[in-house]
Amino acid sequence: MVSCAKIDMFEKLAEIPSQQWFYNYSPAFTFQITDTASLYNLYIVLRHTDAFNYNNIWLRLSSKGPGDSIHFQNINLVLANDANGWEGTGTDDIFEVRKNITRGPVPFKKPGIYTFSIAQIMRENPLQHILNVGLRVEKIKSK
Repeated sequence: MVSCAKIDMFEKLAEIPSQQWFYNYSPAFTFQITDTASLYNLYIVLRHTDAFNYNNIWLRLSSKGPGDSIHFQNINLVLANDANGWEGTGTDDIFEVRKNITRGPVPFKKPGIYTFSIAQIMRENPLQHILNVGLRVEKIKSK
């Protein structure tokens, strides 16, 4: 589940064992930033079945950069609405959503290795019908 790659675009998904996401399972995603003059978009990627019981999912994202302490951010990821149903793309009963988790493009100020991990913080443990969770990082432009 840990990957290290130089990026213009990085995307990695982790499988949720038996479609049951327990609190203590926090997949980690590692990548290297060499271009600190560029800005990046960060996305959470989530795959779930149509049987998922909620319109949203609460996640805790932790991040650590070179020489930094660990930072935590709680994210409410909206997956559906009453008017249109599931967001994202779907095939049969499987849906994938990719959501930007920052208010806009962000810089990585230090070159080096960055690690992000994602945990579910819903009231249900284990959380049923989640297939995969992942991180996507896209370089968009130089400053």
